[in-house]
Amino acid sequence: MEIISDYLVIGSGIAGLSFALQAAKTGRVAVVTKKEKTEGSTNYAQGGIASVFDRDDSFDLHIEDTLKSGDGLCHEDIVRLVVEEGPERIKELISMGVYFSRQERDGETLDLGREGGHSRRRIVHTKDLTGREVERILLDRVEENPNIRIYENHMAIDLITKSKLIRRGIIASETSETCWGAYVLDVKQGQIITFLAKITVMSTGGAGKVYRYTSNPDIATGDGVAIGYRAGAKIANMEFVQFHPTCLYHPLAKSFLISEAVRGEGGVLLDKKGDSFMEKYHPLKDLAFRDIVARSIDMELKKSGDECVYLDISHRDPAFITERFPHIFETCLKFQVDITKEPIPVVPAAHYMCGGLLTDKYGKTSLDNLYAIGEAACTGLHGANRLASNSLLEALVFARRAALRSAEEMGDKMDKALPSAPQWDPGSATDSEETVVVSHNWDEIRSFMWNYVGIVRTNKRLARASTRVENIQKEIREYYWDFLVTQDLLELRNIALVAQLIIACASLRKESRGLHFNLDYPSKDNIHWLQDTVMWI
Repeated sequence: MEIISDYLVIGSGIAGLSFALQAAKTGRVAVVTKKEKTEGSTNYAQGGIASVFDRDDSFDLHIEDTLKSGDGLCHEDIVRLVVEEGPERIKELISMGVYFSRQERDGETLDLGREGGHSRRRIVHTKDLTGREVERILLDRVEENPNIRIYENHMAIDLITKSKLIRRGIIASETSETCWGAYVLDVKQGQIITFLAKITVMSTGGAGKVYRYTSNPDIATGDGVAIGYRAGAKIANMEFVQFHPTCLYHPLAKSFLISEAVRGEGGVLLDKKGDSFMEKYHPLKDLAFRDIVARSIDMELKKSGDECVYLDISHRDPAFITERFPHIFETCLKFQVDITKEPIPVVPAAHYMCGGLLTDKYGKTSLDNLYAIGEAACTGLHGANRLASNSLLEALVFARRAALRSAEEMGDKMDKALPSAPQWDPGSATDSEETVVVSHNWDEIRSFMWNYVGIVRTNKRLARASTRVENIQKEIREYYWDFLVTQDLLELRNIALVAQLIIACASLRKESRGLHFNLDYPSKDNIHWLQDTVMWI
């Protein structure tokens, strides 16, 4: 089966949907998403979108905060363009119908929150359910658009590239590697579909499921990075994995994030004895950058042997807490924690990938016709450590920039026919009855990544992880070609490759900077390592 469109968007979060809406003005858009259309990290984003709206704030202050957080690796030109375009993108959302919280005194002025690393209040939010509100409105607009079609429960397998087509004698050699779409698994039907498009966009989100403990949904398996890298696209800065300092610690709670906004509104981190400790680690105390807070909690837990620390906001007025954080309040209450009266048990968990497919200022990757936006991309905004609530901002800004630039490219391609691509050939592959192989390898990867390539690393731990992942990769390669593909097998294949890329980038960087902390190189090296870590096949 073959489906042809002008644009193929892989992923349905804020980046993918925003791109689709803009691109639909100039062509037909196919959006493939491997679960239901609402499932994704956008829908779980609690905090909000950082942007300059307050009179006491400025673009320069937001830029300065972002650069400080990025610890020397942010691309200043990218930071400036994202920050300066931010207010317009948020006004666009408001015009679409997104409701952001307002101040009680007039019901009109945006209620701006503050989070760690920000010198001013600039977080535009919908209480503590910002992502859900934005996703809801974007989906409504997408479903109203006759030029967009969403394919739920469809998972991309690999890109259709010039190299593949040349090997099969379908097209003559071109000057550079080119993408013409993707092979996609219809998960429910077990059928593999050829999606052909003049422009392909990776907006698949992050890779938190590489780690045992994560705030990410189950679909966050690094698909976009793995698929792009296998096709020859450059990746960058995969060593910089952001661990959110505060996820709810409870045996029955699955990866529930406690927003950084809780600390922004006065929440204090405490040890088991009830003593605060962040003053020992940074002048900003509980409002320090995420890498510092996560590492500080990790050090406290290693010293004490305790399983968690505590986040206390119970000193604030109960009415304020339930109004500002209704989702967190209700969820914690389900686990017998009343945040208006007692502290919340929390631990760090893998949260955000600052690295990804390397792009230019329009979201273009190193492959012709292939763009990457959102968490799957490395644009240069985040550097070595993402500033809180800059991720949704980046997604909005780059979705529009990528759509406008690809529309220009589309104009040049209008008269060019898409190459025909062969149907997927399963060869002699058969159904597998040994799914335990997949689940076992999945568990092993997540375990050694947490233990060896987590918040604090060493050369020896990285070497052990490298050996483990190479052995697993060999098993996966053998298994992959023997059996028919399934979603579980594809996710394992992708998560193993992403793990390998994180380990490789972390092993290359002989220093400690931002989210990458190696006990064998505890200091920054601005002479040799004030640069991105870039890899490609």
